[in-house]
Amino acid sequence: MALRSTSAAAGPAGSLVSGDVRRHNLSIVARYVVDHGASSRSQIADGAGLTRGSVTALASLLLDAGVLREDAPQDSRGKGRPLTLLHLAADDVAILALQLDADEVTAVVATLSGEPLLRIAEHHGRPMGAPEPILDLMASVLGRALDACAGLGRRLVDSTVVVFAPVGGTPPVVVADTDLGWGRVDVLAGLRAREPRTPPSMRLLPDSVLAAQAELGLLEDGRDMVYIKSNSGIGGAIIVDGTVVAGAHDVAGALGHLPLVPGGEQCGCGQRGCLVTVSGPDAVLRAAGLGRLLESDGLSAALDELVSRILAGEQHASAAWNDAAEWIARALQVLAMALDPRVIVLGGYWAPLADSIAESFAQNRPAAVPGDPWIGTAVVPGRLDRDAALLGALWSARDRLLLDPLQIST
Repeated sequence: MALRSTSAAAGPAGSLVSGDVRRHNLSIVARYVVDHGASSRSQIADGAGLTRGSVTALASLLLDAGVLREDAPQDSRGKGRPLTLLHLAADDVAILALQLDADEVTAVVATLSGEPLLRIAEHHGRPMGAPEPILDLMASVLGRALDACAGLGRRLVDSTVVVFAPVGGTPPVVVADTDLGWGRVDVLAGLRAREPRTPPSMRLLPDSVLAAQAELGLLEDGRDMVYIKSNSGIGGAIIVDGTVVAGAHDVAGALGHLPLVPGGEQCGCGQRGCLVTVSGPDAVLRAAGLGRLLESDGLSAALDELVSRILAGEQHASAAWNDAAEWIARALQVLAMALDPRVIVLGGYWAPLADSIAESFAQNRPAAVPGDPWIGTAVVPGRLDRDAALLGALWSARDRLLLDPLQIST
């Protein structure tokens, strides 16, 4: 990803004009090392557009705070002074993502750079309409993750709960989770009641927004995108000029609830004919004859089997998928005409099947002139598989911390 930077304003080394400018440039230096690995002060200055004197002063602050560390000088092969490389340190801190999906509760503890330190996953059995046993399990997994973090000698500096459902309100709550049969559930309050060590600053965020932000970071020149995925229901996010569109009621991007089928099946959201009723994973699995596998082995295993059968050309699975793909393509056509995004990224189990969705999408696109197909919006597979939201939570935490890197040491 291209690094945008602003040079430190005037003055001798170490005398930055304002606190805001200093924080900004500290962020640039720390972020450069995260993005490019071990780097010398001169490499950072050249790559980030800062003066070498400024980088020296900024690096000293980050070294004193324990955010960076430096190696012993290395031989520069006869080309000037030996190089001293700076590395991201912060060896005593960690970030945490706790995820709830239709099958599991998963906790990942990672370093500031996003390298996983541990992962805990527990199946919850999908008790429909019953938040309490799932909150019990979430609190148990959170407690184990906090214990493990302490055992590693790490101080937790950021934490996020990821849910596969819309989130809204202040404080934020799950608005509705059709995969689990939930209405409004205050997940954070439930965790705090069960696990007193729940960080007070813990965030609750929807998986689709985090996954979209993570996928956006992998696109070249990515600033505008529609992200739509299916691995637990159907969700998505709309990103315009690098910013997620939340909407007036914080539910923009609930793309599984686009009402497409006139007089269709009633959805758990209260509407009729939502996309999820005809192309949601449960509907496709049952149409493909995999309902028993879904009940016995869980959603993830059933979807893996579905994709394998579709790619192998198995007749029953392929027929179920072709029906669903037509409705998905119709939803994408609505989104393309309403939003005109540069790209639509398909995530979850749709990613390996993206070609068939893109083909259906292309068959009903407008033309610039009769007979001349309009190129328009590209439909491409996501690249982060089922960990997209977890990675998005960890990367977002890292980015928040690096906006003011000295806070990491407090």
